[in-house]
Amino acid sequence: MTHAFVALNFSFMNDYGSYYVTGAWTTVKLAFFTVLFGGLAGMLISLLRLSGNVVLRFLATAYIEVIRGTPLLVQLFIIYFSLPVGLEWICLKLGLPGDLLAMSDFVAGVVTLSINSAAYVAEIFRAGIQAVDKGQMEAARSIGMPRWMAMVYIILPQAIRNILPALGNEFVVIIKESSQVMVIGIAELMYNSNLIRGATYISLEPLLVAAAIYFSLTFPLSKLLSYIERRLKTSD
Repeated sequence: MTHAFVALNFSFMNDYGSYYVTGAWTTVKLAFFTVLFGGLAGMLISLLRLSGNVVLRFLATAYIEVIRGTPLLVQLFIIYFSLPVGLEWICLKLGLPGDLLAMSDFVAGVVTLSINSAAYVAEIFRAGIQAVDKGQMEAARSIGMPRWMAMVYIILPQAIRNILPALGNEFVVIIKESSQVMVIGIAELMYNSNLIRGATYISLEPLLVAAAIYFSLTFPLSKLLSYIERRLKTSD
């Protein structure tokens, strides 16, 4: 019996290595802006869901349930195809050039990823805030602190410490889920990997390189967050 062994071929890296560099850089930018905007929006939505206003609480809850209950890919297509039309309509109503508020593919990707991430981050923040002893808020209110000030300076810092592992996991998920924006033509890591596969007719090796790069992005981040979490426990 003969056994055939096919060696892996990474010779394409000589000609296409720069594709991975630019793709990885685009992925990092997508993740950075998503973490920034999604994190801020998620924290705000969590506060709205915990507010005493019934209308705000209902709107925040509805947002979370709808976003978490629909696929990211569907949300991406809705934003990509509908938002430019809406922006053009606004320009026409204001008498502005139709392309004044034109949205690039990159912006569409960031907006969609941020909207999606905000729903999950909101639930993470809500759990962290509710895990803080209610006596903390009562003590702050008893010495005359407004509710918003007590939330910002007393409750949220403790909540962030509680949710750091879950928040870090969400950041890692964002890096991986950013690969889905390839379907709207954003030249991130997976998009460029597929370009290389099409140009070289090599199916496996370009994907292995992409997987290695994704791992090199997520693994150090996980270790960094674990280190910060240990330092916070030590300070306690």
